[in-house]
Amino acid sequence: QVQLVESGGGLVQAGGSLRLSCAASGRTFSTYAMGWFRQAPGKEREFVAVISRVGGITYNADSVKGRFTISRDNAKKTVYLQMNSLNSEDTAVYYCAAASVSGTKLNEYDYWGQGTQVTVSS
Repeated sequence: QVQLVESGGGLVQAGGSLRLSCAASGRTFSTYAMGWFRQAPGKEREFVAVISRVGGITYNADSVKGRFTISRDNAKKTVYLQMNSLNSEDTAVYYCAAASVSGTKLNEYDYWGQGTQVTVSS
C-alpha cells in the first residue's frame, strides 16, 4: 500500500511558477507509475502528466505541454510537478496518484493523495 501527500500549492500570479511535490510512504514506490491530475471547481478531475516507474518515459496532457514537467526521485520516494507560465485555467486542486502501469485515466490509478490547491490570479 502507498500513502501519498502533496505539497507546494498556493497562490501565484499569472505567468509565474510553482513546483508541487508528492511524498510517498511504503517500500514499493519505485514499482508504481506516478501521475498528476487536477480538478477545477465545477469540473471533472482531469489528467495532467504521468511518469513511468524509473522515470524514463513521461507524457503530458496537451493543455500543459511545454509548460509543466513531471519528474521523480525514487530514492526520496517523491514525484514532482514543475509548473511554469501558469494561467488562470490552471487553477485547480492538484492530486498525485500511483498506478501499476502508466496511464491517463482515473480508474487506472490505485492510490491518491488528498490534493493541494493551486490558484492563479490574473
